Amino acid sequence: MGRMPKPIETTPVPSRAELVDHLVRTRIAGQVATPRENNLSHYRKLANGDRHYWLGLELGDRWTDEQDVLAVMAERCGVVDDPAFRYGQDTIDPELTVAGLDRMAARLRKAALDRQSVLLATGHPGGLLDVHRATAAALRAAGCEIVVIPGGLTADEGSVWQFADVAVLERGATLWHTHSPEPMAAILDGLTAADRPQPDLVVADHGWAGCAAQRGLDAVGYADCNDPALFLGEAEGTLQVAVPLDDHVRDPRFYDPLVAYLLDAAGLLNA
Repeated sequence: MGRMPKPIETTPVPSRAELVDHLVRTRIAGQVATPRENNLSHYRKLANGDRHYWLGLELGDRWTDEQDVLAVMAERCGVVDDPAFRYGQDTIDPELTVAGLDRMAARLRKAALDRQSVLLATGHPGGLLDVHRATAAALRAAGCEIVVIPGGLTADEGSVWQFADVAVLERGATLWHTHSPEPMAAILDGLTAADRPQPDLVVADHGWAGCAAQRGLDAVGYADCNDPALFLGEAEGTLQVAVPLDDHVRDPRFYDPLVAYLLDAAGLLNA
């Protein structure tokens, strides 16, 4: 019988240097699996106005030059800044990943101190569901309200559910990988229709984070190097934090040290 995976709560907290090494070894950062040509294609489509790549943000005509997008991605994510580099493996700077975790931790600490209401959601359940689940558990233990979403919500021909305290899109008995902002819009509109307050903080990724930020909510999230919109949102001040990482590595347990570092930095491990 195989050994059961160790839960995040008992994962030793790595030092900053240990986490950087772990991120590179597991390819959460460093030489990531995302090909350069895929990154550049997404930057170009965003610049050309393809809203699928805007992730719920309203970018107007401010990012119509893909070289401007590349410059922000080099600065905030750590992709190769040379526009002549067109093919091969791209990079995420692990130091930027850890710096993003530190900024996210500061916002989580504030949420805990103020006993704020927090909504967690993911469009990447195969990779990040347990990251958000562990964050929700730590915030609840610290006295935060974890927002319970209204029942019966639908979006994009699927159902918007909460699984392990994390909002997800379900279709055909499957938790769905989605970049769409529509599931988050359904939640926020559903809260309004039920005469319930909007969350004080949203912790999410993809269009779930972008939609919340665009509506003026405090939002922090994770983003891959082929999802430039959230980094642009952070650069413009719409999104509070975008943490760069590969959002679906080979084993989701690889994220456990990252979460341990985040929750420790936020003062949530012993809440």
